[in-house]
Amino acid sequence: MKLPKPGKDYFYVGVQIILFVVYVLPISLAKISYPEWLRYSGFFILGLGLILGAVALLQLNTNLSPFPTPVANGKLITNGAFAIARHPIYTAVVFSGVGYAIYQVSLFKLLITLLLLVLFYYKSIYEEKLLIEKFPAYTDYKKRTRRFI
Repeated sequence: MKLPKPGKDYFYVGVQIILFVVYVLPISLAKISYPEWLRYSGFFILGLGLILGAVALLQLNTNLSPFPTPVANGKLITNGAFAIARHPIYTAVVFSGVGYAIYQVSLFKLLITLLLLVLFYYKSIYEEKLLIEKFPAYTDYKKRTRRFI
């Protein structure tokens, strides 16, 4: 049985989608330059983000949802990627966004990633209230694991 999604769920996911779309637009704010090694360090950060995200997605399996409201028959996961961060997918998206922005030498993409980080911060606060209601053990998990890396 699917639970109806509150308006906040749709708001957060809608803003997230808009920011994802804006991120891929070919917009340049200013010409900046930095050493080639720094550019390629962005590629490394992107890779770390992709690996963390893939591991978290595999762990979530049927618990996966773009919405902050936990799925009806979901289980609390606290190991693997979720032992590193309470929100490893958000962390992975931010790492990937920063890494790609550095690699592409894009101040615009860096700015959009910063906006995504702010969105994920508030979305995670809302999500954690719901997780505490559904999983009383989440309170202890929250004390020992950081929100993001």
